[in-house]
Amino acid sequence: MQVLLAAAVCTKAGKAIVSRQFVEMTRTRIEGLLAAFPKLMNTGKQHTFVETDSVRYVYQPLEKLYMVLITTKNSNILEDLETLRLFSRVIPEYCRVLEESEISEHCFDLIFAFDEIVALGYRENVNLAQIRTFTEMDSHEEKVFRAVRETQEREAKAEMRRKAKELQQARRDAERSGKKVPAFGGFGNVSSMSSGSLITDTIVEPEKPKITPAPVRSSGPSKALKLGAKGKEVDNFVDQLKSEGETIISSSGKRGSDVSKVLPPPVNVESVHLRVEDKISLSCGRDGGLQNMEVLGMVTLRVSDEKSGRIRLIINNNDNKGLQLQTHPNVDKKLFTAESVIGLKNPEKSFPLNNDVGVLKWRLQTTDESLIPLTINCWPSESASGCDVNIEYELQEENLELNDVVISIPVPSGVGAPVIGDLDGEYKHDSRRNILEWCLPVIDANNKTGSLEFSIAGQPNDFFPINVSFVSKRNYCDIQVTKVSHVDGDSSVRFSSETSFVVDKYVIE
Repeated sequence: MQVLLAAAVCTKAGKAIVSRQFVEMTRTRIEGLLAAFPKLMNTGKQHTFVETDSVRYVYQPLEKLYMVLITTKNSNILEDLETLRLFSRVIPEYCRVLEESEISEHCFDLIFAFDEIVALGYRENVNLAQIRTFTEMDSHEEKVFRAVRETQEREAKAEMRRKAKELQQARRDAERSGKKVPAFGGFGNVSSMSSGSLITDTIVEPEKPKITPAPVRSSGPSKALKLGAKGKEVDNFVDQLKSEGETIISSSGKRGSDVSKVLPPPVNVESVHLRVEDKISLSCGRDGGLQNMEVLGMVTLRVSDEKSGRIRLIINNNDNKGLQLQTHPNVDKKLFTAESVIGLKNPEKSFPLNNDVGVLKWRLQTTDESLIPLTINCWPSESASGCDVNIEYELQEENLELNDVVISIPVPSGVGAPVIGDLDGEYKHDSRRNILEWCLPVIDANNKTGSLEFSIAGQPNDFFPINVSFVSKRNYCDIQVTKVSHVDGDSSVRFSSETSFVVDKYVIE
């Protein structure tokens, strides 16, 4: 019977670089065993293992290092050698070179992989491919938690930006009509600001009967100032709660429905849960032309109830872009090809419980410009004072709704902030990273085009590469699961699903 006490990678002097103990063992004990290992090896003629009165060392040289397994003396030496070979094959999967610095850098990756090979001292029945799959498995629950938290933060920011834009528009309308410009508590004089700069924590609606002329930040008291101060105290309290880790949900009346439309809350997860995910990687030239575009997609199934294990998925594939589809090896490929149904080759078997299983994946690689979901055109032109830059976007896939779109444009350093002209959406200038971020909460069929104009000192090449990021609850490749049914009887099974389309890389170079 094999009882593995520890697995370690050490130097030829016996110094432990990474060690994983599979039974209760102190640090002093394992360091002492590894320190004694080189001395024992030098005294014997055996090149595979050495023994003491209490333990056996099974080892394999790795250039200047050793892969060492410490086992009990009554363990099966043949099984030990087989396990040692698997450990030795795992290390190059994570380390490019077999050196101490590289092992230390990837120590946690190696420990996680070691845990897949051995549990409580006994070898698990796994191979290298399974170890790689298990260690790379993402936590869906963690993703959901992070997505919810980030969504709530984005909702609060988007709400403030939308409100600020409304107030700025009201100010412009008043200026055009020749009326007095209403003052908004907490803003001060904003006549020189562009709409994108009006991002503030305190927003106070002006009272029509009592219009206070700008600027409002005067030494004398006013009702608007008192209201602004009170709102600022509330927002300071909210910021303090956020800094302590509390989750704050915006509840601003009619805007709540708009926010929920942009980023809906997580779905109620049923015992059969499906995720349809698309990820895009795209590179375009600054003068036009699609250099490369790749979309990778996957349908992931998670079953949490034994009664729902023997099921089939009915797929609705409306793709007309030329996708390459591939099913999981355990899925009946003939059934999928003939009827667009995903089911196991052995219908008597069930899908794994409480595991995310990728049952169908697809790939689209193209240089067809008509398939670009969102085109970005940047036109920098030199002027006497520097550069006038015009940027415009156009949504070509009108069935998509892109949320939290951020178009990041590099700007020269040390020349001050850009002067913003016409602007759809909002902007943010990050002077530390020398980036101008053009922020658009939503781009859809009703908001498919927009532009940004700004001026700044610099050369045309200074404004590239442009990076784009967004998220969407609609997938790019029109593939959906329309029905889930039992293998026996073909009766429907309740299921939940979520769809996402995210950016891996989106660059205009």
